[in-house]
Amino acid sequence: MNTTSVLTHLRYFAIAMPNFDEQRAFYRETWGLTETVNDSGVSFLAAEGSPELYTVRLRKDSEKRMDLVAFGCASPADVDTLTEQLIARRVTLVHEPRELDTPGGGYGVRFFDNEGRVVEVSADVAVRAHRKIEEREPIPVKLSHVLMNSPTPEVTVRWYIDHLGFRLSDTMRIGDREIMWFLRCNDFHHSFGIVRGPHAAFNHASFEMRGIDEFMRGTGRLHRLGFERFWGPGRHRAGDNTFSYFLDQAGNTVEYSTELEVVDEDTWHPHIYDLSEPENSDQWGTANPMTESIAACSRNDVDRGLFVAPPM
Repeated sequence: MNTTSVLTHLRYFAIAMPNFDEQRAFYRETWGLTETVNDSGVSFLAAEGSPELYTVRLRKDSEKRMDLVAFGCASPADVDTLTEQLIARRVTLVHEPRELDTPGGGYGVRFFDNEGRVVEVSADVAVRAHRKIEEREPIPVKLSHVLMNSPTPEVTVRWYIDHLGFRLSDTMRIGDREIMWFLRCNDFHHSFGIVRGPHAAFNHASFEMRGIDEFMRGTGRLHRLGFERFWGPGRHRAGDNTFSYFLDQAGNTVEYSTELEVVDEDTWHPHIYDLSEPENSDQWGTANPMTESIAACSRNDVDRGLFVAPPM
């Protein structure tokens, strides 16, 4: 039972944490985002090269949790069409399509996925004046992709394909066990993905840099500031993008990346890459080898927000 995707792109992800001030300072002063709205314990942060009013939402809460992941679509009619399909398939809505009261407004629906994450799909959200990132400027252009951990990844991948119309780009495995699935809703190799893990949780968010030089400068800036780079720099096989992975101040994995592959929808066929072959995790061979301890860095804490709608 497949759905034709009405999704056009990834808009933002929203996370909550007790150490809000520390987290806000990290994303503004270290990671290189621009705060567009700050409202009593909630911060909305944009990437300077993106028209999205915000790509990250931070919220102060007594517990760390993933609030939601948000995607855009072309029109309010597409939001309504998707909602009708979700209701017909007995997906639980957080709220029906309505005018949004978050910055930028728009029209959107929220619902729970099969494991209890909150997903938002919206249209007609206001855009911001953005700019071209300059040569050698080591700050993100835009949010590239978000991946989630799942204890039932085959079921969850199928859910996103069937209910939201994602297409499978590539799969990673170790031996005969598949561990990672890359999903797309446009012609970028992936904007979303699922990783096999012991519990449902946020895996990582990736931010696109202007180019290789800016990617390396951003990586180096964090290193000089004393933030541990637990994997990278290197270049993945699936998606052909570069990577440097860090932890934010709440223990969530964030990535600097660039040159994510653009696929030809008419000719693309999904690949299965075996991570027991080192070049499939890092084509360059410059990153530290993928180990169990590195993988554990992105397993994250058990998400306390499953099947619990955020307060905003």
